[in-house]
Amino acid sequence: MNLYTADQMREADRRAIEERGIPSIQLMENAAMAVVREVRALPIPGPGLDGPIGWISEDGHIPDSEEVAEFWAMRRRSAIVWCGPGNNGGDGVAAARLLLEMGWLVKCVLVGDRAKMTADCLEMERRLAEEGGVLEDFDPENWEQYMPFDVAIDAMFGVGLHRDLGPDAALAAQMTRRGTGWVVSVDVPSGIHADTGAVMGSAVRADVTVTFSRGKPGLYVGQGAVHSGRVVIAGIGIPDDLYPKRAQTVLVGREDVYLSPRPVDAHKGNFGKLFILAGSRGYTGAAALCARAAVRGGAGLVTLAVPEDVYPILAAKCCDEVMVWPLPPDDDAVVKKAKGCTAAVIGPGLGQGERARRLVYRLLEELACPVVLDADGLNIISGHINDAVATLSRHIDVLDRREGLTVLTPHDGEFARLDGCGLPIRDRLGLARRFAGKHRCVTVLKGYRTVTAFPGGSCAVNPTGNPGMAKGGSGDALAGLMGGLLAQRAQPEEAAKAVWLHGRAGDLAAEDRGEYGMTPTDLIKRIPYAMKELLDKE
Repeated sequence: MNLYTADQMREADRRAIEERGIPSIQLMENAAMAVVREVRALPIPGPGLDGPIGWISEDGHIPDSEEVAEFWAMRRRSAIVWCGPGNNGGDGVAAARLLLEMGWLVKCVLVGDRAKMTADCLEMERRLAEEGGVLEDFDPENWEQYMPFDVAIDAMFGVGLHRDLGPDAALAAQMTRRGTGWVVSVDVPSGIHADTGAVMGSAVRADVTVTFSRGKPGLYVGQGAVHSGRVVIAGIGIPDDLYPKRAQTVLVGREDVYLSPRPVDAHKGNFGKLFILAGSRGYTGAAALCARAAVRGGAGLVTLAVPEDVYPILAAKCCDEVMVWPLPPDDDAVVKKAKGCTAAVIGPGLGQGERARRLVYRLLEELACPVVLDADGLNIISGHINDAVATLSRHIDVLDRREGLTVLTPHDGEFARLDGCGLPIRDRLGLARRFAGKHRCVTVLKGYRTVTAFPGGSCAVNPTGNPGMAKGGSGDALAGLMGGLLAQRAQPEEAAKAVWLHGRAGDLAAEDRGEYGMTPTDLIKRIPYAMKELLDKE
């Protein structure tokens, strides 16, 4: 699914009004109707802790079940609508009027300067008044009047916000969650940057976000993905041809991930040879997980090159499917072995010793095949070593000299060391895109909603995965799976495919084992099932 920036959305809106003659007020009415549809579909709580069960009247009467049912049948649904002075606020005022017409109890509150209300927002206030509603000014001193309600609708700010929320808006954002009901945001949760997903000071945390016409990147990455809840994309009448056919950012769906059926006369040589340089004393698990995932990902032959002192351990761990190879003393022999393969993974559990650093740089400089650089491989090229040997490292400029495809798989901390940016990373999309272009590599910035950035400027956001994957070893499995896919097909998009499959396998593991108890080994065992799902859809 294509995701469009705030500027692209505003331009499509402008063209719809100015070039196609669609009244802006009609677009606002359509937006309000979309919000109201989702609000009315919410399962508003019935009798329970907030109902009359357990209530005792002044004369000591306790209501029976029939009286409880009658109370809830007569009870009107209620909503508070927080509105800004702009057109996002106009959407909220229109939604308030529609709910009022449907019999809801509605409180509509303006957070901001009345003098800055747009013409369309003023028109919606007039229409609300005709139905007996009032757009009240926010009174932060009397906060009790703003709770509780069945639904809080956040229509303070939309895609145009580029600064931190002011004090009143920040307070209102906090108050949306103080009631007992649902929180529904209009277009973008107020306080979330529509392009980056960054929280601007503070932000509304919605259960549902009704966004208009197209998805926005900030709803799917970073804290924006956390604050947006379930995202509903609602058409409001803007013609499809007013949007660019291709967007720089996409949300990867199952329909975007393709696996080819294997030829009936295939042999192991058809599916690539993967070389993995990994493992060290105390870190044998990383190497084993990486190799197992590569096999599960379909690589024809997997060679796991490990230091000789841990060879017996890994030979036992990897059993029969992986060819565990003890590193010979001669670096030339290692490079030669790697050159005989169609892809390489470098780094899981490798350590940062002198020989590890030497081999990382030689392999990056001399291999023409795709290379996945992970974990200690990333630390080595970022110069994450002690000062005494820092002058021996050529650091990250080795990426710029490579001709072959390079895929980097950092988490936020590793990326910060590579890029020199600070933590926390507020703009994961922007920084990953810039880094990939600068160093001509595919950058897989791992984390919630992993971002895969390509050298040409495009980015893929991954929606699969769950918190149960936040365990040591999950990243090693991703590196191995990615290497296995690249060994079979040396194309950059295999990186985003691996991320999707890795997350989907994690979701299958969580369904079976639960998020607390699942392990990276459980994830790896389910890679074939995730791949089978893709083949079964054909």
